[in-house]
Amino acid sequence: MQGYNGVSDTGDVTFGDRLREYREHRGWSLADLNKATHYSRSYLSNLENGRKVPTADVAQACDEALRAKGELISAARGDKVSKLDRAPWQTAELIQRMQASDTTASTLESLQSTVEEMCCQYNHRDALELRQEAHGWLHHVAGLLDRPVGLKAHADLLVAGGWLALLAGCVEYDLGMRTAAESTRRAAMQLGLEAGHPEIVGWGHEMTAWFALTQGRFRQAVAASARGQAVAPGGTVQVQLIAQEAKAKARLGDSGLQTALDRGKEILDHLPYPDRPDNHFKVDPAKWDYYAMDVHRIAGDDELATKYAHGVIDDNITPDGVELSPMRIAECRLTLGVVAGRGGDLEQAVALGASGLKEGRQSKPPLQMIATELDQELRQRFPGEALVVEFEETLRGL
Repeated sequence: MQGYNGVSDTGDVTFGDRLREYREHRGWSLADLNKATHYSRSYLSNLENGRKVPTADVAQACDEALRAKGELISAARGDKVSKLDRAPWQTAELIQRMQASDTTASTLESLQSTVEEMCCQYNHRDALELRQEAHGWLHHVAGLLDRPVGLKAHADLLVAGGWLALLAGCVEYDLGMRTAAESTRRAAMQLGLEAGHPEIVGWGHEMTAWFALTQGRFRQAVAASARGQAVAPGGTVQVQLIAQEAKAKARLGDSGLQTALDRGKEILDHLPYPDRPDNHFKVDPAKWDYYAMDVHRIAGDDELATKYAHGVIDDNITPDGVELSPMRIAECRLTLGVVAGRGGDLEQAVALGASGLKEGRQSKPPLQMIATELDQELRQRFPGEALVVEFEETLRGL
């Protein structure tokens, strides 16, 4: 908890500390932050110095303006600032309550919070560990669903199970477990249908589009995107589906890509800024730039692709140098490698490509797809060069 003197009671970094770090990291003055949030400079200064306690509204406004990806929101809630060092969310107390068939509102609320925290860990947590925990929670949810519970509790459990299955399926696909990922995706779709939850069903279609895109089945990706948009229009998942559609159409050589990007951006602009932008199943402006980067790279618009790549990298590195989303940063480096190759700089292209394939949290199918596209660019422009052969060996190691 944060004390009124601006110092955390537990010794953690305070909201004010984190706000100043992000503001300076972006190169902003208090006047710049005032323009972006419409909160006065004196009030913002008092927040930074701990003389004022942040409200949820000001924390969200500052988080959105500084693209802090939930860090400022978490700090304002009195949470630990770095979510990377948190212990697993599988608490013994909650498990005991579930094993005792406790489906009270407090138990279900705790379960929902746990599921959301796991979805927020997707971008950086070890994939095998996250998969194991997600399946463990699915087992507990299934146990409660097999017992007599009230109608609302039953629906809440179906929704929690749906999100867990979506998360587990995404992680399985990251690991290259195609069969398991498809099976888990189907389970998520079924849970979403039973719960009457269009968003979960829409994300199930989004996963189909993602699988097809990274496997080179671009027309199937477009078709799956259309089915998902028909099921869940007007929300976050539609924005994601439009992005997958645009990425697939770019690889098909279709026209009208900017129209698709504009449509997705317009929907996103009318949605409220997510209270947890680090949740894998949320889309914020920074995540949309990441998708636009891919489309512009494939379309050959190197200037915009470079702009978005640098922006996404900056958005996903904290002031103290922690990579919030190693997977996004890896794809940005591969994009910059493609641009460098097109510009004739083979050495820089290979260096960026190799850095994009470095060990760490990876989503292997999309990473392999983009790295292969880089390899094709290099082979076409620099046939027979030793550095190209070297990069191909690195790619085979993936």
